[in-house]
Amino acid sequence: MNVRRLIPSTAVAGAVVLGLTALSACSTSDAADGGNGDKLKVTASFYPMQFLAEKIGGEHVAVTSLTKPGVEPHDLELTPRQIGSISESDYVLYLKGIQPAVDDAIKQSGVKNTVDAATLTTLENHGSEVSGHDHGEEGDEHGHEGEEAHEEHSEGDGHNHGEEGGADPHIWLDPVKYAEVAKGVGTSLEKADPDHAADYKKNTDALVAELGKLNTAYETGLKNTATKTFITTHSAFGYLAERYGLTQQGIAGIDPEAEPSPARIQEIHTIAEKEKATTVFFETLASDKTATTLAKDTGLRTGVLDPLEGITDKSRGADYIQVMESNLAALQKALGAK
Repeated sequence: MNVRRLIPSTAVAGAVVLGLTALSACSTSDAADGGNGDKLKVTASFYPMQFLAEKIGGEHVAVTSLTKPGVEPHDLELTPRQIGSISESDYVLYLKGIQPAVDDAIKQSGVKNTVDAATLTTLENHGSEVSGHDHGEEGDEHGHEGEEAHEEHSEGDGHNHGEEGGADPHIWLDPVKYAEVAKGVGTSLEKADPDHAADYKKNTDALVAELGKLNTAYETGLKNTATKTFITTHSAFGYLAERYGLTQQGIAGIDPEAEPSPARIQEIHTIAEKEKATTVFFETLASDKTATTLAKDTGLRTGVLDPLEGITDKSRGADYIQVMESNLAALQKALGAK
């Protein structure tokens, strides 16, 4: 039996009147606080969005992430409760093209303050049609996908890399693009909660400055290296590679935990010899099986390059900045930074 039915309708009506009175006593930005005092109720789709909301929102927001630590964001399925919580939010921050289930739920939520981070910077196509093989040419710094096998595997690889046009959504792995998104998030929070606009602006400026330092560290740290090519099981680093003049060789189109084909192993071996690549990178949220197999068959080392889709106790750092610093150190070692 539904206990709520036992509450007399007059009591419900009285509660509604009390609720309306309480709401009129505070600003519109503080409405629907969901038990968080006067805090803006923010829903973030996954960790890179959560980090922005928390750093910029500071003490004025209560942030809930739809993706729990340790869950691969691309594969997220939402519970009915999570779908309900999106509708109850004051502000939703997500990145279209990463999580189809989230995209659909947000579209149906009716939340007024909904921000798609992909609209706050320019997305580029590091898609499957980019060969990534002729690494002797100047223009091939993207190297985001790079093998014929991608076509036949792309349907089942569990990674939605954007819309039909193939736009790459991994913008947060480029500190410059991430800073552009941060500015947009700051502006949108100022509009959603004008009472605390000054704090949001101050927090945004501080974060943008921090990301500027990170960008400088990458620029300096990767300027002089023995090789520009790195190999990774997850083709998430196209923007980072492009920003710092590197070439990513991804085992794209193959699930991070699936074994690469003998032909692809031979191809990687050839590329590694030609480009003097030393390391096959794997990520923290997936098995290292593919990387280990490749490394064993090609005589390369393995290492961790974290796509920062979630922070867990295995992460090499407590937050975005620290893990990006760990990624820089890993790249410097693998590329032979001088």
